[in-house]
Amino acid sequence: MLIKSLCKPQPDKLYGRPRIYSLRPRQQRLLDEALPRFRLTADQATAPRGAFNAAPTNNIFLEIGFGGGEHALAQSEAHPDCLYIASEVFENGLCSLLSRLVPEGQEAKAPPPDHLRLWPEDARLLLRALPDACLDRVYLMFPDPWPKARHAKRRFVHPDNIALLARTMRPGAEWRIASDHPVYQAWVQEVMASQKAFKRVAYAEGERPDGWSATRYESKALREGRVPFYWTYQRCETT
Repeated sequence: MLIKSLCKPQPDKLYGRPRIYSLRPRQQRLLDEALPRFRLTADQATAPRGAFNAAPTNNIFLEIGFGGGEHALAQSEAHPDCLYIASEVFENGLCSLLSRLVPEGQEAKAPPPDHLRLWPEDARLLLRALPDACLDRVYLMFPDPWPKARHAKRRFVHPDNIALLARTMRPGAEWRIASDHPVYQAWVQEVMASQKAFKRVAYAEGERPDGWSATRYESKALREGRVPFYWTYQRCETT
């Protein structure tokens, strides 16, 4: 089967370049001056509610690989009663979201939103640090498909990462996944069918459900004639 032949243990490293374009002066200031105030630190990750200024009883959402940040911003604004952690290692993506949150000239002093923090490192490090059953929703929106078979172990939807998510998500919590790449779509379906920690919420996978925010990757896929797939999985009570 595909899973047995391609799902090798996942390397404990990140692949790909940290940036595509050289950073402009404003972008560099955002990383140097604003990001330290907006980020969730490794120490805070072990008790994440204390890192926010919002009410400590709110639910916690995590977005893994937020790209340009439009989805993370839209979802955090749509759920102001929830605590939102947006994870991204790509520097251009970090700058894109920070530029939406920080007014020009306020890089050194603009306060972070009460309920939004950034994690600018490997999301797996965050998942290892978070306490058990602390997440109420996780987003994985249009991840890098790594379409070559020899790169399958680099895909985020992977048994190793499913185990990390299963530990950190409470029973009934949602994991939302979207992809426009046929290889990744088939991969998600087979990998998720072979595990027992999550069950699928049934609906038409080729239609974006209500409450899902659009992304630039989704718009590009639709312009180029690709059909995005959307899945919602719920953390099971037992595995």
